Amino acid sequence: MKIIKVKSVEAMGQAALSEVLKVVKTKENPVLGLATGSSPIGLYQAMIEDHKKNKTSYQHVKTINLDEYVGIDATHSQSYATFMKEQLFNHIDIDLNNVNIPSGDCLNPQDECLRYDEVICQNKVDLQILGIGSNGHIGFNEPGTPFNATTHVVTLDEQTRLDNARFFESLDEVPKYAVTMGIRSILQANQIVLIALGKNKAKAVAHMVGGSVTTDCPASILQVHPNVILIADEEALSEVKLDTKKLNIQLASTAVAE
Repeated sequence: MKIIKVKSVEAMGQAALSEVLKVVKTKENPVLGLATGSSPIGLYQAMIEDHKKNKTSYQHVKTINLDEYVGIDATHSQSYATFMKEQLFNHIDIDLNNVNIPSGDCLNPQDECLRYDEVICQNKVDLQILGIGSNGHIGFNEPGTPFNATTHVVTLDEQTRLDNARFFESLDEVPKYAVTMGIRSILQANQIVLIALGKNKAKAVAHMVGGSVTTDCPASILQVHPNVILIADEEALSEVKLDTKKLNIQLASTAVAE
């Protein structure tokens, strides 16, 4: 696992953008796995700025999002479909026919899971962007989720709903269920970039990097993936002991981005 320590959201965005551009500019038909929430916003801003300044094109890119709330439609102000349009898709030249996001208002969520698994199987992800929850979740794979899970309906952990309540008028409005790409599917990506910012992520990041691999911290499974980059600020790394003798993984390198 390579760790890139950054000092600002802007530096995080540039570090993550570098990895995105390697894929977008070298692959004929690249597939990006995208995340929502506050963590990747700096990356999306960097992608938009680069697109405007350097004319980087996304017309040939396919995207597969991690998750969507159950019970709200794509036009809802807090749907992840709306989030992706507002934060990225409306500002670059991506073909919306190449965008894949689970349907939150489908009649049968289990059928939607099967459909989405087929999308993932047919479009191997070159680069997966992840955030991490304060409880160690990746996507909406909450603690206790089996590592072999594919796309499934999840009951959102109370901590996750509390963390996301800031995006809604009240906690009562935060959906209780979501469709999420499973951990097994996430691990199939060729490369994973996980973004972690803030003190509230410190315990989860420390467990992910140096703790035991356990479903109690879903992100800990990333220790077994051969190509993971963690981009994090000082607060998120504050409980990580960067001593390879004490870690059960080997740190490929540690870099500092200004």
